[in-house]
Amino acid sequence: MSNLKIGFLGLGIMGQAMAANLVKGGFKVTVWNRTPERCAPLVALGAKQGKNPKAVIAHCDITIAMLADPAAALEVVMGEDGVLEGLEPGKGYIDMSTVDPDTCEYIAELFEEAGGRFLEAPVSGSKKPAQDGTLVILAAGDRTLFADAAPLFEVLGSKSLFLGQAGQGARMKLAANLVMGGMMAALSEGLAFAQATGLETAGLLDVLDSGAMSNPMFRLKGPLLTAGNFAPNFPLKHMQKDLRLALELAEEHDQPMPTTAAVNESFKRAKAMGLGDDDFSAVIETVRGKQR
Repeated sequence: MSNLKIGFLGLGIMGQAMAANLVKGGFKVTVWNRTPERCAPLVALGAKQGKNPKAVIAHCDITIAMLADPAAALEVVMGEDGVLEGLEPGKGYIDMSTVDPDTCEYIAELFEEAGGRFLEAPVSGSKKPAQDGTLVILAAGDRTLFADAAPLFEVLGSKSLFLGQAGQGARMKLAANLVMGGMMAALSEGLAFAQATGLETAGLLDVLDSGAMSNPMFRLKGPLLTAGNFAPNFPLKHMQKDLRLALELAEEHDQPMPTTAAVNESFKRAKAMGLGDDDFSAVIETVRGKQR
C-alpha cells in the first residue's frame, strides 16, 4: 500500500470512477465535492471526506481535481476555503479537468508564486475508460510532479504523456475532442440518413466497422444511438463546452475551423433541446427527427 496521501476534488461521472480506482489501488484518499452526498460511495470504499479544498490539500501530498469547466477550476483554487488557502511549499496539485490553455497557465502561475507544484493533466476517455483505468493522460507543467504522480497515473490510465509547459495539455485535449465531436456528428448524420432512406442501421455499422473507418467509438456508440440510449458517459454539455473552447483558441490563432464551427452549432442545438445532461451521442436527435 502506498504511503502517499492523495486528495481528490470533484466527484462527477469521471471523478467518481477515478477516485474509486485510487482507493482500490491502495492509496490513502481524501475526497471532496461541492455536493457532499457524492462523497458517500467513496467513503464506503475506504476514503476519507474532506471539509473543503483548503483542508484537502493541507492534508495531502498530491491533490487531483476533476471539475466541470474553467469557472469551477478557478473557483476551487481561488475561492473561499480554496486550494491556495491550504497550499504549502512543495505540495502537488494536478488539475485533470478540461479547460482552456489560458486558465491552465494562470493557475500554474498562481502555484509557482505560492511555492507549490502544478500539473495539468486532462484525459482522453469517458466513463468506461475511467472505470477501467485506461484513460490517456495529457500532462504538462511541473516535471517533478509528473514523475511523482507516475504511480497514480498507472492506476488511472493506460498511457501518460508529458507535453511540456502548462497549457499544452489543454491544447492537445481540445484538439482531440474537436475530432471526436466531429466524428459523432458524422456518425449521427450517417445513421439518420440510413434510417430515412430505408437502410438497416446495423448494416451501416457493419460496413463502417469492416473498413478504414473502423474505430472503438463507432463500435460502442452505434448500437446505443440506434436504440436511443443516451445514458451519460460524457455529457453533451461538456462536449459543447470543449468545442467552444477550441473555437475560441482557433480564433486567437486565425485558424479556420469551418467543420468544427458547424459541429458546435449542432451541439448547441442539442443543448437547447434539453439534452445537455445526456450523453454527447444525443446530438443525433438534432437530425433524426421522428426516425428511429
